[in-house]
Order: sequence, then C-alpha cells, then structure tokens
Amino acid sequence: MFCYLALLLISLSFVLIQSAPESALIKQVPGFNGKIPSKHYAGYVTVDESHGRNLYYYFVESEGTPSKDPMVLWLNGGPGCSSFDGFVYEHGPFNFEKPKKKGSLPRLQLNPYSWSKVSNIIYLDSPAGVGFSYSKNQSDYSTGDLKTASDSHAFLLKWFELYPEFLSNPLFLSGESFAGIYVPTLAHEIVKGIDAGVKPKLNFKGYMIGNGVTDEKFDGNAIVPFAHGMGLISDQIYEEVKKQCNGNYYNPANIKCGKMLTKVNEEIEGLNIYDILEPCYHSPETQANITSNNSLPLSFRHLGQTERPLPVRKRMFGRAWPLRAIVKDGGIVPTWPQLDNANPFVPCTDDEVASEWLNNEVVRKAIHTAEKSVVKEWDLCTNDIIYLRDTGSMIGYHKNLTSKGYRALIFSGDHDLCVPYTGSEAWTASMGYKIVNEWRPWVVNDQVAGYTQGYDKNITFITIKGAGHTVPEYKPREALYFYKRFLAGLPL
Repeated sequence: MFCYLALLLISLSFVLIQSAPESALIKQVPGFNGKIPSKHYAGYVTVDESHGRNLYYYFVESEGTPSKDPMVLWLNGGPGCSSFDGFVYEHGPFNFEKPKKKGSLPRLQLNPYSWSKVSNIIYLDSPAGVGFSYSKNQSDYSTGDLKTASDSHAFLLKWFELYPEFLSNPLFLSGESFAGIYVPTLAHEIVKGIDAGVKPKLNFKGYMIGNGVTDEKFDGNAIVPFAHGMGLISDQIYEEVKKQCNGNYYNPANIKCGKMLTKVNEEIEGLNIYDILEPCYHSPETQANITSNNSLPLSFRHLGQTERPLPVRKRMFGRAWPLRAIVKDGGIVPTWPQLDNANPFVPCTDDEVASEWLNNEVVRKAIHTAEKSVVKEWDLCTNDIIYLRDTGSMIGYHKNLTSKGYRALIFSGDHDLCVPYTGSEAWTASMGYKIVNEWRPWVVNDQVAGYTQGYDKNITFITIKGAGHTVPEYKPREALYFYKRFLAGLPL
C-alpha cells in the first residue's frame, strides 16, 4: 500500500510539472519533410478576459536540453510587425525556400543557425492586432508602450502557468528595431512584478536588443555621422552640415541647417535604408504611396525608387521607421513619425515567402491560429493599430535594469541606415559606466565578425560587420555565436 501511494504521488508530481498543453502541440509543419528536431507548440494566451484580448505565440523547444536551456522571448518591432519576421527570415528552426509556382507552399529546410540550437524560444505577436494576435474589443487596437508592456508581462505569467516545467529556466528577452522600446519596458514590468512578489516568479536574467530604437535624439543625430563614415556624403557636405546644425541633426534650429539636411537626403536617396550594401526595389503600387505623400521632401518621396520591381511587404509600417523629414516653420525637420495609416509604406522589403506560408489554410490549421473570421489575413506588419509612444527615452530604463544586475547586450549591424550603430554606440557610452573591456574585434572562424566594448554593470555593446538592420538575417552564423555566448554569460 505504501509503495502504491508513493508511486501515485510521484506520478501526480510528474503530471503537475510536465503539463505543456497537448492541444498546443504542433504535429506537422506544412512544407517540411523530415523529423522536427524538437517539439513545437503554438496557440493563444488571453491577457484580458473582459475584452477577449488574445496574444498568439509560437514556441520552439531547444534542440539541446529543453529542461535546462535558457528561455528566450523574441519580439519584432514596427510598431505593428509580427515576430514571424524573426521566425521566417532570421533565426527560426527553418530556412524557407520561395515556391516555384504561385499559390504553392514554400519548401522548408532545417536552419543550421537556428537559435533553438541553444535555447527554448517563444515568438510572440504583440500587441493585439499584430500578426495573429487579436481582440474582440476594437478599442484595444489603440495602444502604446505601457499597455503593450503590461500585456506582454501578463502573457508571460499566464504562459508559464501553462508550461510550468520551464519556470526555473533562466529567462531572457530579445528583439530588434522597435523592440528597442518593447524589451526594456517589458523588462521593467517583469522586475517590478518580481520585486512585488507576483506569482509565478519569473527567473529573469537579462536581455538582448539589436539595432533598437532607444532615444529620439541619439537615434536621430546618428544618421549624418553614419552617412559620412560610410562614404555616403562627402567631407565638404559633412563639415558644412556640422557647421550649420552645430551637431544637432534631430531638431535643427535654423533654415540653413534644414537646407543642409535636405542636401544630405538628396545624397542618400535610392539606398536600401536597412542595409546600404543591398539593392532597393519597389513595386509601382508602393512607389505611388511614397510619391503621393507630399508632406515629405522630394528626396524622401523618391527614396528607394528603382526600375526593377519586387513584391513588397503589404500594408507595412516597417521593422522600425526610418528617419523622415517634414517641413516645419520654413525648415526641414527630421523626425521619428507616428504611424500614418494613409501611407503605410516601407522601402526595400519583400514578404512574399512569409505571406504565402502563413496565409495558407493548411498552415494556419497546423499552427493553431484563429479562424479567418477572427483574423482574416496575416500581414508581416499591419496598419490596423494606432500606436502611441508614451514612455520617452529608454536610457533610464537601461540604467535601472543594469544597476540591479540584469545583463544586457546591445548589438548592431554596422550597415543599417535606419537605426545606425553610431546612435547605439553613443547612447550606450552616455550611461557613464566604466569601460571594463576596451574596444576590440571579436572573431568567428578566425575572421573578424565585428567589434565590442564592455561596460561595468554587465552591459556590452557589439557591432556585427557587414550586417544590416536585422542582424541574424544577414549574418546567421555570427548571430548564433554571440547569442550562445551571451546566454551562457561568456565574453565574445
């Protein structure tokens, strides 16, 4: 009798710990032929019962030791972009091959540089209205930094109630672009919850941000020095714009400065802002959206124009808004704009493969998305939300988090014109922390992969040589290397 009760208690304990919802298990991944190297789960977590606000997630177990490997939450930016951007194009478990015939499924192959090689990873569509996430109350599609962070925190708490076997795993946040806002604000909510004794207690350890929007002044003032350093504007133009603007390119104080910024715009038109080394294409429809926006200077209305069309991301706000310029009081003022539902464009991008796969009925059923009557169509980035920046600069958030001992990695592709490394390097240095690891190259396979500088309080800045705005898309091997090292607490 005693042995029977003991065995029963052990069995019950096992059931309570190993409680991943069986209904969320993905049994097949359409387009992939072969054995999936780890378990995949997907579904919804309701973060507001009264509104029916539901956030969609796709969870990939680690291919190593899921019970011990770190847990990472991945967030793409926009604001308004689905984290399937990271899943399909960057560090997900598969590489997607464009279908030969329109309407057929892309072919999937295993990605040798998937971040699931060394970690469990959750891809979260946030906020509601983005990707497959939705709300039954339309008012929820008007949101902002604070509400998004609160919802993502609620998601994590409820997610770990569904998957309690992962609660003890080290938890990290990661994201890129406008996730430079999402990640620190969510981290702040997590830490606030931990300090207040909120249950379940999350085992939060730190965060990683790539080419992240952080501070309007630092980000805005970074573009001109970057353009000069990359040989996109001449010494003469650079010296003159410095003289007229006195180093203030974000909010110029006079018309002469505005005219010089217009000159800079003219010199960089046609470039792919997400990677200056890559070509930039537009479909006629998207180019019409750009040229019809008469509030922009001529140089920005023609940004990215080319004779060669390529399918572009539909109704898209972009992974992060590029710096734009508006006419104000007779001068040209570059600014980070709010969302513009009348002209939802972004230059130089293509989402055909992701759209073909995620809007396929077989795929949608296999990965447990909502019915089409609820979420009609998946878009990489949406114009169906109204987003308010209501937190300001993230530098104070970073100081608060790192001063409490949470580790931070700020990584930056060094050929991104949208959120240049020059801004990330500057704001990281501005925090005033002591340099503990002076600027030096870091190496992968005996080749310089970028440069790094380490600071007190466990914050590190790195560049990735030759990468654009979405680092793992351009440099997957190098990205997996620094990702693995950071999670393990090891230097590059």
